[in-house]
Amino acid sequence: MNTRHIVIETHLGRITVVAKDEAISGLYFRHHVRRPSQEAFGPEVSDRSDPLLNEAIRQLCDYLAGRRRDFDLPLEAEGDAFQHAVWDIVKRIQCGDTTTYGRIAEQIGDRSLAQKVGQAVGANPLCIFVPCHRVVGASGALTGYAGGLKHKQALLALEELPAGEVGRLF
Repeated sequence: MNTRHIVIETHLGRITVVAKDEAISGLYFRHHVRRPSQEAFGPEVSDRSDPLLNEAIRQLCDYLAGRRRDFDLPLEAEGDAFQHAVWDIVKRIQCGDTTTYGRIAEQIGDRSLAQKVGQAVGANPLCIFVPCHRVVGASGALTGYAGGLKHKQALLALEELPAGEVGRLF
């Protein structure tokens, strides 16, 4: 298995993007909850020497600059079947939208699984690429985010459409 990573500086701080073979397998902030050990990332490479990481960084930078609203990358996250079911739903949340843990649990078929959904969302190793920042509490409040609530708030603010584009006057 060919695991490698690259670290970039962004206005949100350092972000590490990890690739395994021909897929992106991780995206982590510097003080990310559940951040794997540095050894798990493999060697650091230059984006110029790795076409997959180069494309991931290009798309991520375009997103962070407001020039991109979704990603077109091969993604491969490690997780169990339930986590993958949750992440598949999270992938479909459109940029600028949010949903709740309870709604995701309902889509899975059992509203009582909201807490387990929250655990799966928190374990997402592909934050931003699989937009778990778009999942909020039942009241609409910002709840836990493995990258930190400050980053969650910044990402949601980045995705807000200007008032004129959503039919609002203000």
